[in-house]
Amino acid sequence: MEDRIYFDNGSTSWPKAPGVAEAVSELLTNGAFNINRGNYTGAYEVAGVVLDTRDKLAEMFQVQDSRRVIFTPGVTCSLNYFIKGFLKEGDHVLVTGLEHNAVMRPLYQMTRKGVTYDVIPVDEQGNLDPAHAESLIRPETKAMIVSHASNVCGTVVPIEDLGEICERRQLFFVVDTAQTAGTLPVDMQRMKIDMLAFAGHKGLLGPQGIGGFVISDALGQKMEPFIAGGTGSQSDLLKMPTCLPDKYESGTMNLPGIVGLHAALSYLTKTGIDLLREKKMELTGYFLERVKELDGVRIVGRPDLKSRVAVVSLDFLKMDNAVTAFELERRAGIMTRVGLHCAPLAHQSFGTFPKGTVRFAFSACNTRKEIDICIEVMKELLANS
Repeated sequence: MEDRIYFDNGSTSWPKAPGVAEAVSELLTNGAFNINRGNYTGAYEVAGVVLDTRDKLAEMFQVQDSRRVIFTPGVTCSLNYFIKGFLKEGDHVLVTGLEHNAVMRPLYQMTRKGVTYDVIPVDEQGNLDPAHAESLIRPETKAMIVSHASNVCGTVVPIEDLGEICERRQLFFVVDTAQTAGTLPVDMQRMKIDMLAFAGHKGLLGPQGIGGFVISDALGQKMEPFIAGGTGSQSDLLKMPTCLPDKYESGTMNLPGIVGLHAALSYLTKTGIDLLREKKMELTGYFLERVKELDGVRIVGRPDLKSRVAVVSLDFLKMDNAVTAFELERRAGIMTRVGLHCAPLAHQSFGTFPKGTVRFAFSACNTRKEIDICIEVMKELLANS
Protein backbone atom coordinates (compact mmCIF):
# COMPACT_ATOMS: atom_id res chain seq x y z
CA MET A 1 0.00 0.00 0.00
CA GLU A 2 3.01 2.30 -0.33
CA ASP A 3 2.09 5.57 -2.05
CA ARG A 4 -1.60 4.77 -1.64
CA ILE A 5 -4.13 6.81 0.31
CA TYR A 6 -7.04 4.82 1.72
CA PHE A 7 -10.23 6.85 2.18
CA ASP A 8 -12.74 3.97 1.98
CA ASN A 9 -13.12 3.11 5.65
CA GLY A 10 -16.90 3.29 5.35
CA SER A 11 -16.67 0.12 3.28
CA THR A 12 -14.13 -1.63 5.47
CA SER A 13 -11.42 -0.38 7.80
CA TRP A 14 -7.77 -0.44 6.79
CA PRO A 15 -5.34 -0.89 8.33
CA LYS A 16 -6.88 -3.34 10.76
CA ALA A 17 -6.14 -3.05 14.45
CA PRO A 18 -2.65 -4.14 15.55
CA GLY A 19 -2.62 -7.84 16.36
CA VAL A 20 -5.58 -8.86 14.19
CA ALA A 21 -3.60 -10.53 11.41
CA GLU A 22 -1.32 -12.25 13.91
CA ALA A 23 -4.26 -13.63 15.90
CA VAL A 24 -5.89 -15.08 12.79
CA SER A 25 -2.61 -16.55 11.60
CA GLU A 26 -1.89 -18.11 14.98
CA LEU A 27 -5.27 -19.81 15.08
CA LEU A 28 -4.96 -21.20 11.55
CA THR A 29 -1.36 -22.28 12.10
CA ASN A 30 -1.44 -23.69 15.61
CA GLY A 31 -4.93 -25.05 16.07
CA ALA A 32 -8.08 -24.05 14.18
CA PHE A 33 -10.17 -26.42 16.28
CA ASN A 34 -13.94 -26.36 16.13
CA ILE A 35 -15.88 -25.38 19.23
CA ASN A 36 -19.02 -27.10 20.56
CA ARG A 37 -17.88 -30.21 18.71
CA GLY A 38 -14.36 -31.09 19.80
CA ASN A 39 -14.03 -32.35 23.39
CA TYR A 40 -10.35 -31.63 23.88
CA THR A 41 -8.15 -28.92 25.34
CA GLY A 42 -7.46 -27.03 22.11
CA ALA A 43 -11.16 -26.71 21.32
CA TYR A 44 -11.91 -25.50 24.84
CA GLU A 45 -9.20 -22.84 24.54
CA VAL A 46 -10.74 -21.51 21.33
CA ALA A 47 -14.18 -21.59 22.96
CA GLY A 48 -12.76 -19.43 25.73
CA VAL A 49 -11.68 -16.79 23.22
CA VAL A 50 -15.15 -16.85 21.63
CA LEU A 51 -16.76 -16.37 25.03
CA ASP A 52 -14.42 -13.51 25.88
CA THR A 53 -15.26 -11.87 22.54
CA ARG A 54 -18.96 -12.04 23.42
CA ASP A 55 -18.18 -10.51 26.81
CA LYS A 56 -16.25 -7.64 25.24
CA LEU A 57 -19.10 -6.89 22.83
CA ALA A 58 -21.68 -7.09 25.63
CA GLU A 59 -19.64 -4.58 27.61
CA MET A 60 -19.32 -2.27 24.61
CA PHE A 61 -23.07 -2.23 23.99
CA GLN A 62 -23.99 -2.19 27.70
CA VAL A 63 -25.64 -5.62 27.81
CA GLN A 64 -25.59 -7.68 31.02
CA ASP A 65 -25.86 -11.17 29.51
CA SER A 66 -23.30 -11.93 26.79
CA ARG A 67 -25.35 -14.92 25.63
CA ARG A 68 -27.49 -12.33 23.85
CA VAL A 69 -24.52 -11.59 21.54
CA ILE A 70 -24.99 -13.63 18.35
CA PHE A 71 -22.29 -14.04 15.70
CA THR A 72 -23.20 -13.88 12.00
CA PRO A 73 -21.23 -13.05 8.83
CA GLY A 74 -22.21 -9.40 9.23
CA VAL A 75 -24.93 -6.75 9.42
CA THR A 76 -26.73 -7.94 6.28
CA CYS A 77 -27.22 -11.43 7.63
CA SER A 78 -28.22 -10.04 11.02
CA LEU A 79 -30.91 -7.81 9.55
CA ASN A 80 -32.23 -10.70 7.46
CA TYR A 81 -32.61 -12.67 10.68
CA PHE A 82 -35.05 -10.08 11.98
CA ILE A 83 -36.87 -9.25 8.76
CA LYS A 84 -37.40 -12.89 7.76
CA GLY A 85 -37.47 -14.43 11.22
CA PHE A 86 -39.95 -12.08 12.86
CA LEU A 87 -42.16 -10.26 10.35
CA LYS A 88 -45.32 -11.99 9.14
CA GLU A 89 -48.21 -11.36 6.76
CA GLY A 90 -50.11 -8.24 7.75
CA ASP A 91 -47.20 -6.70 9.68
CA HIS A 92 -46.12 -3.13 9.00
CA VAL A 93 -42.68 -1.64 9.71
CA LEU A 94 -41.08 1.80 9.53
CA VAL A 95 -37.67 2.47 7.98
CA THR A 96 -35.83 5.72 7.39
CA GLY A 97 -34.94 7.45 4.15
CA LEU A 98 -31.30 6.55 4.83
CA GLU A 99 -31.54 2.77 4.74
CA HIS A 100 -29.04 0.46 3.09
CA ASN A 101 -30.11 -2.38 0.79
CA ALA A 102 -29.30 -4.72 3.69
CA VAL A 103 -32.68 -3.56 4.98
CA MET A 104 -34.54 -2.66 1.82
CA ARG A 105 -33.93 -5.77 -0.28
CA PRO A 106 -35.04 -8.37 2.29
CA LEU A 107 -37.93 -6.09 3.22
CA TYR A 108 -38.94 -5.88 -0.43
CA GLN A 109 -38.85 -9.67 -0.61
CA MET A 110 -41.17 -9.82 2.39
CA THR A 111 -43.73 -7.58 0.69
CA ARG A 112 -44.57 -10.65 -1.42
CA LYS A 113 -45.59 -12.31 1.82
CA GLY A 114 -47.87 -9.49 2.90
CA VAL A 115 -45.48 -7.29 4.88
CA THR A 116 -45.79 -3.53 4.29
CA TYR A 117 -43.57 -0.60 5.18
CA ASP A 118 -43.42 3.19 5.20
CA VAL A 119 -40.33 5.38 4.87
CA ILE A 120 -39.67 8.07 7.48
CA PRO A 121 -38.47 10.99 5.33
CA VAL A 122 -35.18 12.78 5.88
CA ASP A 123 -34.07 16.13 4.47
CA GLU A 124 -31.13 16.73 2.13
CA GLN A 125 -28.73 16.69 5.09
CA GLY A 126 -30.08 13.40 6.40
CA ASN A 127 -31.93 14.95 9.35
CA LEU A 128 -35.02 13.13 10.64
CA ASP A 129 -38.00 14.41 12.66
CA PRO A 130 -38.98 11.89 15.39
CA ALA A 131 -42.48 13.39 15.60
CA HIS A 132 -43.02 12.65 11.91
CA ALA A 133 -41.81 9.11 12.51
CA GLU A 134 -44.38 8.62 15.25
CA SER A 135 -47.15 9.95 13.03
CA LEU A 136 -46.57 7.07 10.60
CA ILE A 137 -47.24 4.35 13.18
CA ARG A 138 -50.32 2.23 12.46
CA PRO A 139 -52.17 -0.34 14.58
CA GLU A 140 -50.40 -3.10 12.61
CA THR A 141 -46.92 -1.55 12.95
CA LYS A 142 -44.61 -4.03 14.65
CA ALA A 143 -41.15 -2.48 14.41
CA MET A 144 -38.90 0.37 13.39
CA ILE A 145 -35.62 -0.37 11.57
CA VAL A 146 -33.07 2.46 11.62
CA SER A 147 -29.51 3.06 10.46
CA HIS A 148 -27.68 4.74 13.34
CA ALA A 149 -25.66 6.77 10.84
CA SER A 150 -25.92 7.12 7.08
CA ASN A 151 -23.31 5.18 5.12
CA VAL A 152 -23.64 7.83 2.39
CA CYS A 153 -23.29 11.16 4.19
CA GLY A 154 -22.47 10.24 7.79
CA THR A 155 -25.45 11.95 9.45
CA VAL A 156 -26.31 10.41 12.84
CA VAL A 157 -29.97 9.57 13.50
CA PRO A 158 -31.51 10.49 16.90
CA ILE A 159 -31.98 6.89 18.00
CA GLU A 160 -32.61 7.78 21.65
CA ASP A 161 -35.72 9.71 20.64
CA LEU A 162 -36.83 6.95 18.29
CA GLY A 163 -36.18 4.30 20.94
CA GLU A 164 -38.39 6.17 23.40
CA ILE A 165 -41.18 6.25 20.81
CA CYS A 166 -40.81 2.53 20.13
CA GLU A 167 -40.94 1.65 23.82
CA ARG A 168 -43.97 3.86 24.42
CA ARG A 169 -45.81 2.56 21.33
CA GLN A 170 -44.77 -1.07 21.98
CA LEU A 171 -42.73 -1.52 18.81
CA PHE A 172 -39.52 -3.51 18.47
CA PHE A 173 -36.58 -1.20 17.75
CA VAL A 174 -33.88 -2.51 15.39
CA VAL A 175 -30.70 -0.47 14.86
CA ASP A 176 -28.05 -0.94 12.16
CA THR A 177 -24.72 0.18 13.65
CA ALA A 178 -22.56 -0.61 10.61
CA GLN A 179 -21.12 2.92 10.61
CA THR A 180 -21.14 3.54 14.37
CA ALA A 181 -20.09 0.40 16.28
CA GLY A 182 -16.63 1.09 17.66
CA THR A 183 -17.03 4.80 16.90
CA LEU A 184 -20.01 6.11 18.88
CA PRO A 185 -21.02 4.89 22.34
CA VAL A 186 -24.15 2.71 22.19
CA ASP A 187 -26.15 1.71 25.27
CA MET A 188 -28.85 -0.77 24.27
CA GLN A 189 -30.81 -0.45 27.48
CA ARG A 190 -30.78 3.34 27.64
CA MET A 191 -31.57 3.65 23.92
CA LYS A 192 -34.37 1.05 24.15
CA ILE A 193 -32.83 -1.09 21.38
CA ASP A 194 -34.26 -4.59 20.90
CA MET A 195 -31.84 -5.69 18.22
CA LEU A 196 -28.48 -4.13 17.40
CA ALA A 197 -26.77 -5.32 14.21
CA PHE A 198 -23.00 -4.79 14.10
CA ALA A 199 -20.17 -5.20 11.60
CA GLY A 200 -16.86 -6.46 12.91
CA HIS A 201 -14.77 -5.10 10.04
CA LYS A 202 -15.51 -1.35 10.07
CA GLY A 203 -15.24 0.77 13.22
CA LEU A 204 -14.47 -2.35 15.26
CA LEU A 205 -11.31 -2.80 13.11
CA GLY A 206 -11.64 -6.58 12.75
CA PRO A 207 -11.52 -8.79 9.64
CA GLN A 208 -14.24 -9.01 7.02
CA GLY A 209 -16.85 -11.76 7.25
CA ILE A 210 -17.61 -11.41 10.96
CA GLY A 211 -20.35 -9.43 12.66
CA GLY A 212 -23.54 -10.20 14.46
CA PHE A 213 -26.43 -8.91 16.47
CA VAL A 214 -27.34 -8.36 20.10
CA ILE A 215 -30.94 -9.14 20.96
CA SER A 216 -33.28 -8.24 23.81
CA ASP A 217 -34.95 -10.95 25.86
CA ALA A 218 -38.39 -9.93 24.59
CA LEU A 219 -37.45 -10.15 20.91
CA GLY A 220 -35.31 -13.24 21.43
CA GLN A 221 -38.38 -15.14 22.57
CA LYS A 222 -40.42 -14.16 19.50
CA MET A 223 -37.95 -14.23 16.60
CA GLU A 224 -37.51 -17.53 14.78
CA PRO A 225 -34.14 -18.62 13.38
CA PHE A 226 -34.44 -18.62 9.59
CA ILE A 227 -31.27 -20.73 9.38
CA ALA A 228 -31.35 -24.07 11.16
CA GLY A 229 -28.78 -26.81 11.63
CA GLY A 230 -26.21 -28.27 13.96
CA THR A 231 -25.22 -26.37 17.08
CA GLY A 232 -23.43 -29.06 19.09
CA SER A 233 -26.13 -28.73 21.73
CA GLN A 234 -29.34 -30.74 22.20
CA SER A 235 -28.37 -32.82 19.18
CA ASP A 236 -31.07 -35.39 19.95
CA LEU A 237 -33.80 -32.89 18.96
CA LEU A 238 -35.02 -32.07 15.45
CA LYS A 239 -36.13 -28.63 16.55
CA MET A 240 -33.66 -25.83 17.14
CA PRO A 241 -32.52 -25.20 20.72
CA THR A 242 -34.30 -22.30 22.38
CA CYS A 243 -31.32 -21.22 24.50
CA LEU A 244 -29.06 -18.37 23.44
CA PRO A 245 -26.79 -18.05 21.56
CA ASP A 246 -27.40 -21.54 20.12
CA LYS A 247 -30.84 -20.66 18.78
CA TYR A 248 -29.30 -18.40 16.14
CA GLU A 249 -25.84 -19.94 15.58
CA SER A 250 -26.18 -23.00 13.36
CA GLY A 251 -23.22 -24.56 11.62
CA THR A 252 -19.50 -24.03 11.94
CA MET A 253 -18.68 -20.56 13.20
CA ASN A 254 -16.22 -18.17 11.57
CA LEU A 255 -13.59 -18.76 14.22
CA PRO A 256 -10.75 -16.96 12.40
CA GLY A 257 -13.04 -13.93 12.13
CA ILE A 258 -14.02 -14.07 15.80
CA VAL A 259 -10.42 -14.48 16.94
CA GLY A 260 -9.42 -11.52 14.76
CA LEU A 261 -12.31 -9.48 16.17
CA HIS A 262 -11.19 -10.41 19.69
CA ALA A 263 -7.76 -8.91 18.99
CA ALA A 264 -9.38 -5.77 17.55
CA LEU A 265 -11.66 -5.34 20.57
CA SER A 266 -8.68 -5.72 22.89
CA TYR A 267 -6.97 -2.91 21.01
CA LEU A 268 -10.08 -0.70 21.14
CA THR A 269 -10.42 -1.29 24.88
CA LYS A 270 -6.80 -0.34 25.47
CA THR A 271 -6.79 2.68 23.15
CA GLY A 272 -10.34 3.93 23.75
CA ILE A 273 -12.94 4.58 21.06
CA ASP A 274 -13.25 8.19 22.23
CA LEU A 275 -9.63 8.92 21.30
CA LEU A 276 -9.98 7.24 17.91
CA ARG A 277 -13.23 9.09 17.20
CA GLU A 278 -11.60 12.40 18.13
CA LYS A 279 -8.82 11.78 15.59
CA LYS A 280 -11.27 10.79 12.86
CA MET A 281 -13.51 13.77 13.45
CA GLU A 282 -10.59 16.20 13.48
CA LEU A 283 -9.63 14.91 10.03
CA THR A 284 -13.25 15.07 8.86
CA GLY A 285 -13.55 18.68 9.98
CA TYR A 286 -10.30 19.57 8.19
CA PHE A 287 -11.49 17.84 5.01
CA LEU A 288 -14.85 19.65 5.07
CA GLU A 289 -13.15 23.03 5.45
CA ARG A 290 -10.73 22.32 2.60
CA VAL A 291 -13.55 21.14 0.34
CA LYS A 292 -15.33 24.47 0.85
CA GLU A 293 -12.40 26.04 -1.05
CA LEU A 294 -13.48 24.19 -4.20
CA ASP A 295 -15.95 25.48 -6.79
CA GLY A 296 -18.37 23.06 -8.40
CA VAL A 297 -18.44 20.57 -5.53
CA ARG A 298 -21.45 19.93 -3.32
CA ILE A 299 -21.06 18.45 0.16
CA VAL A 300 -23.91 15.95 0.47
CA GLY A 301 -25.29 15.94 3.99
CA ARG A 302 -24.18 18.13 6.88
CA PRO A 303 -21.41 20.65 6.07
CA ASP A 304 -20.12 20.61 9.66
CA LEU A 305 -19.26 18.14 12.43
CA LYS A 306 -22.59 18.25 14.23
CA SER A 307 -24.37 14.87 14.44
CA ARG A 308 -22.11 13.02 12.02
CA VAL A 309 -19.46 10.32 11.73
CA ALA A 310 -16.31 10.41 9.59
CA VAL A 311 -18.10 9.71 6.30
CA VAL A 312 -18.38 12.48 3.67
CA SER A 313 -19.98 12.32 0.22
CA LEU A 314 -19.19 14.81 -2.54
CA ASP A 315 -21.09 15.48 -5.74
CA PHE A 316 -18.94 16.96 -8.52
CA LEU A 317 -21.44 19.16 -10.35
CA LYS A 318 -19.44 19.72 -13.54
CA MET A 319 -17.71 16.33 -13.70
CA ASP A 320 -18.69 12.71 -13.81
CA ASN A 321 -18.32 11.35 -10.28
CA ALA A 322 -17.05 7.98 -11.52
CA VAL A 323 -14.38 9.68 -13.64
CA THR A 324 -13.40 11.81 -10.65
CA ALA A 325 -12.92 8.73 -8.44
CA PHE A 326 -10.91 7.04 -11.20
CA GLU A 327 -8.65 10.09 -11.59
CA LEU A 328 -8.10 10.40 -7.84
CA GLU A 329 -6.65 6.91 -7.80
CA ARG A 330 -4.78 7.19 -11.11
CA ARG A 331 -3.09 10.46 -10.20
CA ALA A 332 -2.39 10.00 -6.49
CA GLY A 333 -3.44 6.51 -5.41
CA ILE A 334 -6.46 7.89 -3.53
CA MET A 335 -9.00 5.13 -2.90
CA THR A 336 -12.62 6.19 -2.44
CA ARG A 337 -16.00 4.69 -3.21
CA VAL A 338 -18.22 6.02 -5.98
CA GLY A 339 -21.82 5.30 -6.91
CA LEU A 340 -24.94 4.60 -4.89
CA HIS A 341 -23.16 2.84 -2.00
CA CYS A 342 -25.89 0.14 -1.85
CA ALA A 343 -28.25 2.85 -0.54
CA PRO A 344 -30.41 4.17 -3.40
CA LEU A 345 -33.11 5.25 -0.95
CA ALA A 346 -30.62 7.60 0.73
CA HIS A 347 -29.54 9.06 -2.61
CA GLN A 348 -33.18 9.69 -3.50
CA SER A 349 -33.44 11.61 -0.22
CA PHE A 350 -30.35 13.66 -1.04
CA GLY A 351 -31.19 14.34 -4.69
CA THR A 352 -28.15 12.41 -5.92
CA PHE A 353 -30.01 9.50 -7.52
CA PRO A 354 -29.11 7.89 -9.90
CA LYS A 355 -25.61 9.35 -10.37
CA GLY A 356 -24.50 8.83 -6.76
CA THR A 357 -21.52 10.48 -5.10
CA VAL A 358 -17.84 10.08 -4.36
CA ARG A 359 -17.53 8.97 -0.74
CA PHE A 360 -14.59 9.64 1.57
CA ALA A 361 -14.43 7.85 4.93
CA PHE A 362 -11.52 8.46 7.28
CA SER A 363 -9.75 6.41 9.92
CA ALA A 364 -7.55 7.47 12.80
CA CYS A 365 -4.58 6.35 10.68
CA ASN A 366 -5.16 8.96 7.99
CA THR A 367 -3.34 12.28 8.04
CA ARG A 368 -3.81 15.93 7.14
CA LYS A 369 -1.07 15.54 4.54
CA GLU A 370 -3.13 12.88 2.76
CA ILE A 371 -6.13 15.21 2.76
CA ASP A 372 -4.01 18.06 1.37
CA ILE A 373 -2.83 15.81 -1.47
CA CYS A 374 -6.43 14.87 -2.20
CA ILE A 375 -7.59 18.50 -2.26
CA GLU A 376 -4.80 19.50 -4.66
CA VAL A 377 -5.72 16.69 -7.06
CA MET A 378 -9.36 17.74 -6.96
CA LYS A 379 -8.36 21.34 -7.65
CA GLU A 380 -6.45 20.17 -10.75
CA LEU A 381 -9.40 18.12 -11.95
CA LEU A 382 -11.84 20.97 -11.46
CA ALA A 383 -9.56 23.46 -13.20
CA ASN A 384 -9.53 21.26 -16.28
CA SER A 385 -13.23 20.40 -16.25
